[in-house]
Amino acid sequence: MEFQKVLETRRTVRKYSAGVTREQMEELLRAAQEAPSWKNSQTGRYYCVLSEEMVDKIRVECLPDAGNAGKSEHAALIITTFVHDRAGFQKDGSADNELGNGWGCYDLGLQNENLILKATDLGLSTLIMGLREADRLREILHIPETETIVSVIAVGKAAEEPIRPHRKPIEEIAKFF
Repeated sequence: MEFQKVLETRRTVRKYSAGVTREQMEELLRAAQEAPSWKNSQTGRYYCVLSEEMVDKIRVECLPDAGNAGKSEHAALIITTFVHDRAGFQKDGSADNELGNGWGCYDLGLQNENLILKATDLGLSTLIMGLREADRLREILHIPETETIVSVIAVGKAAEEPIRPHRKPIEEIAKFF
């Protein structure tokens, strides 16, 4: 798909008819790996949940209060994390600037954007969920304490076509000097 079309057709989808294969998931992860990162630190980590049984467990136990449990039915789930205290830090452990671990989160966002754009390119859809039970995810998926859990991304075939939302005009989001 042409890049501009990928940008314009990417949508958040809240209803899925099917998840993805391991091969498709690996293709998404390869796209994520191409993103830049602070000093090439590559601290993003992905916990990919493909089995329907495990997806249901995560939906019920880790997404209930967020209202997203029903929105991720029939989709695969990707739990995104980053290894903290690396991106934005010196070898001695001191932060390079006031953002500190913000750089790890920033880098993960760049990776996730690549991932969701690649999903669109493959005819798949995504939903990024920031409201989640991080402690329960950590327990179920054995995520180390050295990683910060950021989001859960549902990915799969859309069950319905979403409407393109309004975008603010450039004048409202940018200042030119």
